[in-house]
Amino acid sequence: MPADVKIFSGRASRYLAERIAGSFGQPLGDINIQTFKDGEFQPNILESVRGSYVFFTQSTFAPSDNLMELLMMIDAAKRASADYITAIIPYFGLARQDRKDKPRVAIGAKLVANLITAAGANRVMTMDLHADQIQGFFDIPVDHLDGTAIFIPYLKSLNLPNLTFASPDVGGTKRTIKFAKHFNAEMVICDKHRSRPNEIASMELIGDVKGKDVILVDDIVDTANTLCNAAKLIIDKGATSVRAICTHPVLSANAYENINNSVLTEIVVADTLPIKGEHKKIKVLSVADLFSRAMKRLIDHESISSLFVNV
Repeated sequence: MPADVKIFSGRASRYLAERIAGSFGQPLGDINIQTFKDGEFQPNILESVRGSYVFFTQSTFAPSDNLMELLMMIDAAKRASADYITAIIPYFGLARQDRKDKPRVAIGAKLVANLITAAGANRVMTMDLHADQIQGFFDIPVDHLDGTAIFIPYLKSLNLPNLTFASPDVGGTKRTIKFAKHFNAEMVICDKHRSRPNEIASMELIGDVKGKDVILVDDIVDTANTLCNAAKLIIDKGATSVRAICTHPVLSANAYENINNSVLTEIVVADTLPIKGEHKKIKVLSVADLFSRAMKRLIDHESISSLFVNV
C-alpha cells in the first residue's frame, strides 16, 4: 500500500470519517472550512496532497450545503495536484430522484453525478443506493458497497426461530429477496398505495406471517410512516415479532416518535447518517470497517466485490 494516502472529512460526516480513518489506521487529514457572515464557506486543505490518494467522506443529506462542501473539497484537492480523488458518500442524497416519473421534474441523482464528476472526482464509493441504476449516471467508476455485510451477521446473532422477510412495498422486493435467499426463508410483501408523498392511503399484506418473526427490509427510513404501518399490519396478521432493517436513517419529521410508539421490536440502521441522541428501539451498526477495507482494496488494486461473497 502506498504511503501517500490522505483521508479527509466534511463537517456533516466527521463522526463517521473518524471511525473510518481509525479502522484504516491513520488520522484524518487537516482541513479547515471557513464560514463567512453571509453563510458562504470555503474549504482549505492544510497539508500537501500532491501525488496522493485522497479520500473525502461526506454524506450528501440535507441541507444542500453538505453536497456543495464535498464538491468544493474535491475541487481544492484537484487544484492541489492530488493524484487520485475518491468521494466516499455513505448516503447518496437525492437518490430518490432517479427517473422522470411525471412531466417537468428534475432527475436530481443524475445532476449530482454530473456535479461530482465535474468537480474532479476520479471515483465514488457509496452504499445501498436507492436504485442500482444510479451507478450508470456516473462516467467514473462507482464502488457500490452492500449493507448485507453488516446486517446479516447481526441477524444471525439474534437466532430467531421462524424467520420471514418482508418488503414494505413492491419496489423493495429485490432488496428483500437477497436476505430471504441467504437465510433460506420466506418473503412477504406489503402492497401500499400513496395519496401523496409521505402519506399512505392503503396497505395490504401479500403472504402469510402467522407465528413468524418478521424482518422488514428497506434502504431508507424517512418519516417511518411506511415501516410503522407495515409493522402494525404484520402484527395484526398474526406475526410473533417485527423488526426492521434500514440502511440510511434519514428520520425526518416525527420519525423518532413514530418508531418509539410503534409495534416494532427494534429498527436496525447503519451510521451513514447521524442519529439524534439514543433511542431504545434504534440499533446502530457502523459501516466504518467496511469502508476502510474497501479503501485498502482500492489502493492495492484488489477486488472489492469479494467483500460481499458469502456474507
